[in-house]
Amino acid sequence: MKYIEQVFKVRHEFWRYLLGSIFIIFMSQIMQIPFVLAVLWKGGTSAVQSGDTASLLSVLEPNLNLFLLMLPFAVCLPLLFMWVTKFHKQSVVALTTARKKIDWKRVLFSFVLWGGITAALAFLDALVLSPEDYEYNFKLVPFLILFVIGVVMIPLQTSLEEYIFRGYLMQGFGALFLNRWAPLLLTSVIFGSLHVFNPEVDKLGYGIMIYYIGTGLFLGILTLMDEGMELSIGFHAANNLVTALLVTANWTAFQTHSVFKDISEPALGWDVYVPIFIVFPILLFIFAKKYKWSNWKEKLTGNITPPQDVDKISETTSV
Repeated sequence: MKYIEQVFKVRHEFWRYLLGSIFIIFMSQIMQIPFVLAVLWKGGTSAVQSGDTASLLSVLEPNLNLFLLMLPFAVCLPLLFMWVTKFHKQSVVALTTARKKIDWKRVLFSFVLWGGITAALAFLDALVLSPEDYEYNFKLVPFLILFVIGVVMIPLQTSLEEYIFRGYLMQGFGALFLNRWAPLLLTSVIFGSLHVFNPEVDKLGYGIMIYYIGTGLFLGILTLMDEGMELSIGFHAANNLVTALLVTANWTAFQTHSVFKDISEPALGWDVYVPIFIVFPILLFIFAKKYKWSNWKEKLTGNITPPQDVDKISETTSV
């Protein structure tokens, strides 16, 4: 059975997905309280009152900042799994992939591929192409603490986002609209739109939303073509972790004790769009060749046909 279609084997009424989304949003807001309290404790009352993201991120020590920002994701990921297993009667494996078990080799391949490319481009830019735009920021002890926090917490953050958008909502919208193009587009737009509060948007303008929505579209294509989330999970984790470890700036969402600090004046340039229009298509070609993808039109835009006994399944699993 295909990735979205298997949702018809469990409780898939759309109101369940609305309730689940509200539950996770509510819990994520609750889990931001420790961050706010820490900011207040460090004298950041004006930052809290203003609600300015950049001001809030500048109050705490970077490693503590990162840990507290990642804490809601670490708590909400198991809560999402609990909701899916208890309220939808769906296994985490079925939420993740159409395969009988999660393919961790796919996760690792995607992580290593994109992590390697991201690291290579970061060092190339910092050391060769634009060294004047960077400061060497490496300090051993703070970096080691960053490394531990990053390796543990950032994959939880990226995995939660993937499980919500490429998993939970992708399947929920698929069961609602009975096609593939609607969940692909909707999850991409919602995913991108949630980044509108990032400090990067204040500095670069709304044009950066093309990158965020385009990235969501790329991750959605990975999921639908590969009949599972493994590639998107690996990619997203590599993207955020490697970036946090190697490059930071005063105007980004991740302000860390990274190896380099970008001191250039932020500007929306061609480099923002290169991943969307050049790099991501090349990655799709690599993944397609490796995993022998075919029938692109059907997998990305085709209709979804529920099994004939879907009404019976809903009746026997209703609450």
